[in-house]
Amino acid sequence: MEFKQVTLNASMLYFEDSISEEVLNRVQHAFHTMRSMEGITDITPSYTSLLIEYDSSLLSHETLENLIKKSLQETHSNVTTQQKHIKIPTDYSKGEDLGSVAKYHDLSIEEVIHLHSSTTYRVYAIGFMVGFAYLGTLSSKLFTPRRSTPRAKVPKGAVAIADHQTAVYPQQSAGGWNIIGHTDFDNFASFSIGDSVEFVRI
Repeated sequence: MEFKQVTLNASMLYFEDSISEEVLNRVQHAFHTMRSMEGITDITPSYTSLLIEYDSSLLSHETLENLIKKSLQETHSNVTTQQKHIKIPTDYSKGEDLGSVAKYHDLSIEEVIHLHSSTTYRVYAIGFMVGFAYLGTLSSKLFTPRRSTPRAKVPKGAVAIADHQTAVYPQQSAGGWNIIGHTDFDNFASFSIGDSVEFVRI
């Protein structure tokens, strides 16, 4: 675990270089532990780190570091009671790239759907837009590169995959992920770091 000051009012807390569920659990534990700490104004989780914004009139970087280290030592990781399980009904018949994904992996469309919908994912990070949750990890049989030419408009509710991740587009935007389905799920504010997510075929 390493601290680095990035601005007058923000510091980064780094855990590991590698992405794994173990590291995610540590990130989630720290995120929930620090949210109620006085002087911290915002926390942005990522795969292996946390960006911590704070009121520099109340806390210095050194004081913040000491408080967080002490707090994490005194608390226990209790992610199982803090994480939610979210089910996302998915219509795979609206997957524009489903056929090309199947062809890329030499699989049938049914095999792609089964592999995607039979995996339980975790929320590793949230961004690049509000409510966009990066979910991992896809079955290794579905690791698929992003499209060489991104779409100018990806519809809200598009269920998509790219590399080792899957996600739902919370609003219409440009994007280069491979669309394999669609959902009417609309509670994107419910996603939180560490939550488990399941895609349910409809």
